This record gives sequence, C-alpha cells and structure tokens, in this order.
Amino acid sequence: MDSSNGVTPAGMTDTRPGKRARQLAYAGLFPFVAGAALIWIVRADAKHHVEAALSAYAALILSFLGGIHWGFGIRSRQDDLARFGWAVVPSLVAWVAVLMPSNAALVIHGLMVVVCYLVDRKVYPLHAAAGWLTLRFRLTMVASLSCFLGAAGA
Repeated sequence: MDSSNGVTPAGMTDTRPGKRARQLAYAGLFPFVAGAALIWIVRADAKHHVEAALSAYAALILSFLGGIHWGFGIRSRQDDLARFGWAVVPSLVAWVAVLMPSNAALVIHGLMVVVCYLVDRKVYPLHAAAGWLTLRFRLTMVASLSCFLGAAGA
C-alpha cells in the first residue's frame, strides 16, 4: 500500500474504522477485562462460572475474527480454499478449547487471538483494510492479556 495516498495496489481505497466502530470495538473488551479481573476476586464457588464465561466470550470473538475472513472471501468472489479454510480455523480451535479445563482453554484462546492478528496483518492490506490494523493490535493486546491473566488465576 502506498501510505502517501491511502490506495492499495489493487486500486481500492484503504478503509479505516470510524468513531462508532472504534467505540463498539473498545466496549467489546469489557467482558475480557471484567472476566480476567473477576477470576482473581470472586469466591471459590463462583470462580468456575467466571472462567467459563470468559472462555465462552473468547470463543465467540474468535469466531467473529474468522468470520471477517469469510466476508473477505465473499467480497472477492473467488472460491479460494486458503481464505475460506482459514475463516473456520479460529472457530474450530475455540470450540475445542471450550471443552478443556479453563486454565488451558484461556491460554489457547489468548494464543489464537494473537495468531488471528498475525494473519490479519498479512490479509487486511489485500482487502483495503490495513487502516483497521492499529485498532486490531490494541484489541488483540487487551484480549490476549486478559485471557492469559484469567488462565493464571484459574
């Protein structure tokens, strides 16, 4: 991408998140941060529920991150196995993780959030979405850290 004019090599104008998208994205971090904090402070009899809730939320977000790639595939109108194949990987990994003990599941979720970001760094520019990567980085750092801290407290 030519950063001087914001145009991708394919000639598409790069998109950036608007104010509402940023607000909603940051609001979506609340369950991560609250879940990680609550794991450390709730009574022992409630801890399992908080761990399960954080793991389930992380799994939902991972499915969402994969769904973005499904959308890229639909928009490109190419029946690309790599693109559509990757789109389902986060959901499948998250599904297996939620079946595991919370301390292991939350580590897997945290790692998968980071892996999704690393893939997105390569793919977003191809779809005129590189302008979203700064937001994605911030969200990734808070979400993955929350998962790791939650796992440590589980």
